[in-house]
Amino acid sequence: MGQRVRGVVAAGKGQPVRIETIVVPDPGPGEAVVQVQACGVCHTDLHYREGGINDEFPFLLGHEAAGVVESVGEGVTEVAPGDFVILNWRAVCGQCRACLRGRPWYCFNTHNAAQKMTLEDGTALSPALGIGAFADKTLVAAGQCTKVDPAAKPAVAGLLGCGVMAGLGAAINTGGVGRGDSVAVIGCGGVGAAAVLGARLAGAARIIAIDLDERKLATAAALGATDTVPAGDTDVVAAVRDLTGGFGADVVIDAVGRPETYEQAFYARDLAGTVVLVGVPTPEMRLDLPLLDVFGRGGALKSSWYGDCLPSRDFPMLIDLYLQGRLDLDAFVSETIPLDGVEAAFEKMHHGDVLRSVVMF
Repeated sequence: MGQRVRGVVAAGKGQPVRIETIVVPDPGPGEAVVQVQACGVCHTDLHYREGGINDEFPFLLGHEAAGVVESVGEGVTEVAPGDFVILNWRAVCGQCRACLRGRPWYCFNTHNAAQKMTLEDGTALSPALGIGAFADKTLVAAGQCTKVDPAAKPAVAGLLGCGVMAGLGAAINTGGVGRGDSVAVIGCGGVGAAAVLGARLAGAARIIAIDLDERKLATAAALGATDTVPAGDTDVVAAVRDLTGGFGADVVIDAVGRPETYEQAFYARDLAGTVVLVGVPTPEMRLDLPLLDVFGRGGALKSSWYGDCLPSRDFPMLIDLYLQGRLDLDAFVSETIPLDGVEAAFEKMHHGDVLRSVVMF
């Protein structure tokens, strides 16, 4: 039969989003219906609305979410009705070459629900990142549900579903930040701020936050940055070297994803240091670096996909740290809003006024 619920739909490129009635099918084999409790407003949702991901409109937006499993389909054993879960967009298959090599965080065959959610007239919706959680309820693959401690606030837990996990993982998983390391983070929005927090959690001795916005630098300092660099009127590479004894940082994380910031990251790292790209570039961007410098500086140039996280491993651990008071995830929730506040939240995001607006149901 399915259910009719409210959802935020992007009907066309650049058009304001609107609330529509959507039809959520009953779960089929391997699927689950989740009653959404909270969903963060992420830059990726705005990219979908602007046509920056693909042109498969209409989109059901929202993907950074937590909620309670309402029902499951045949063969589902990972979760059961009543479980409190974080939704993830990397449901590992267990069978691809990455999974079989013991690297499931690189799974090349992640999957979504087989059935489509639709508008009332039957128009199929494309759920953002296979989730579509700006809705009272959503249909996902059961593997996209990660059970965590229900004592965590939904508004906080959901943020691990995308941006905060991307930043934490860029530092801890991809960058391999260790005790005593020096770390520089270029761009201190939601992802970059989480990278600062991840570096602190990993025991970095010096954490240098770099941004154009003094408000974001203040947030980064509150989350553990030992030094802040205002990028607008400063030579970023020289500043990082000055703060690291002239050498450069052990790990530099580019949370912006532009050629200019990547070049800064490349030259701001120490010899044999690591660059981590976690900011997402656009298709037309190109990079021009002397190949001799790539060779001569050594080290590693890495990209971080979803913080190289394994949801089943990382989400419960991070929620436990949060509940122990060791991981300040509350700092990322700038405001809570109703479902009809998403368009206004996009505008606030554009102006850098928030780390995260979170829709509460």
